[in-house]
Amino acid sequence: MGKGTATAVPRPGGNAGACQAGAKTVSAGAKQPRERPVTDNAASDRATQPAFILVRPQMGENIGAAARAMLNFGLGRMRLVAPRDGWPNPRAVATASGAGRVLDAAGVFADTAAATTDLHYVLATTARPRELTKEVLDPEAAMARAFALSQAGRQVGILFGAERAGLENEEIARADAIVTVPVNPAFASLNLGQSVLLMAYEWGRQSEIGQGRVTGPEISPASHAEIEHLARHFEDELERAGFFFPPEKAGSMKLNLRNMWARLPLASGDVRMLHGMLRQLVRRHGGRGG
Repeated sequence: MGKGTATAVPRPGGNAGACQAGAKTVSAGAKQPRERPVTDNAASDRATQPAFILVRPQMGENIGAAARAMLNFGLGRMRLVAPRDGWPNPRAVATASGAGRVLDAAGVFADTAAATTDLHYVLATTARPRELTKEVLDPEAAMARAFALSQAGRQVGILFGAERAGLENEEIARADAIVTVPVNPAFASLNLGQSVLLMAYEWGRQSEIGQGRVTGPEISPASHAEIEHLARHFEDELERAGFFFPPEKAGSMKLNLRNMWARLPLASGDVRMLHGMLRQLVRRHGGRGG
């Protein structure tokens, strides 16, 4: 978590097959599984809860501690992205100490794109300063926004990086905002369980503060899947037009473009219009639309 939540693990080489032990993983293009409900009165409002997404978690003990922290505040929506030691993990169950129901209901995904494709708003926790232009929030402000959005019917997710290396820049670029904790800059690292506990606590506070709060958007926000499709459409056409030049800068240019799409509060209608605009421009100049 930026300035206070350096959750991270050594990158597992991008191997989505790290999820083993009988756990079924879901890739970005696959149909999303239904999360099983957590049978607990404290988690009865689960449909409006944010998804806590642990990306490449290294140790089962940390996953269990995260589950325990979540259930302390009535949260039950856990998603795991390529856990290093596979899933299920007996050490996670032992550490959860009564919060095993959160682990039982957890979804397992091959990559971050698959874990966030059904979400409308994603927060990324990071401890290190990033070069990306991204709104930065503290946990209180982040959870206040998450609560308001969830009450308006939007699906919200929070990304937590692996224990040693944190989130990749590409993952942060696709998030809508960064969450950072104002801790001692000389020792800013929080472990995964601590990071989850902080965010869960702030969610609990907002849930109490927001009792009776009425919100209702007049637009249908675009999902991350819609934004991803739009980003690919523009990237493909810009590639054909020779926009990404010189070649050695193409990677950073594409990353900045992805980051730009993530920052824009687009509605589904906006996305459809942008697709149409690009198709018309391509047709007008003799190309082919996406």
